[in-house]
Amino acid sequence: MFHSDVVGSLLRPAYLKKTRELFEAGKLTDAEFKHTEDRAVDESIDLQIQAGMEVITDGEMRRYAFYGHLIDAVEGFDKYGGWAIPFRDDNGDKLVLARPVVVSKLRRKRPLCAEEFTYARARTKHPAKTTIISAQQAAAYYDSNKSAGLTPPWRLTSPTLLISFGTKLPN
Repeated sequence: MFHSDVVGSLLRPAYLKKTRELFEAGKLTDAEFKHTEDRAVDESIDLQIQAGMEVITDGEMRRYAFYGHLIDAVEGFDKYGGWAIPFRDDNGDKLVLARPVVVSKLRRKRPLCAEEFTYARARTKHPAKTTIISAQQAAAYYDSNKSAGLTPPWRLTSPTLLISFGTKLPN
């Protein structure tokens, strides 16, 4: 028997990716988009329960990328202004994803993961968790030229965030 844990993103379903594109193009309301996100989260929770996971996540379905919670919750980033990372898409074709970069004073607009966590926790009797970007990863969004003199983004992450929401992990 091997122990396993979900530590990050599950694959986002095609309908969610398409809905995100429509939303970003201004063709859907907030409520329509949220309904689709909720469906994707519900399906990811069901998948984890069926797989026998002890601790459940929302699969990061509400994020455009694994670091999306930081960029969406904090003002001061240029979402696509940083250096680019090459990936491969579902077909194996090269996909270049521009990273965010700090360009102005950082100000938290909302908690980083509160919505993700509280929604997942309400959908299962299993312990729930959410992933938080590491300080090391957040440091990659600080550029010595574009971000000079500004607050480093790793100051905005907190390992105690989930404890404040009452998370209890199994022994």
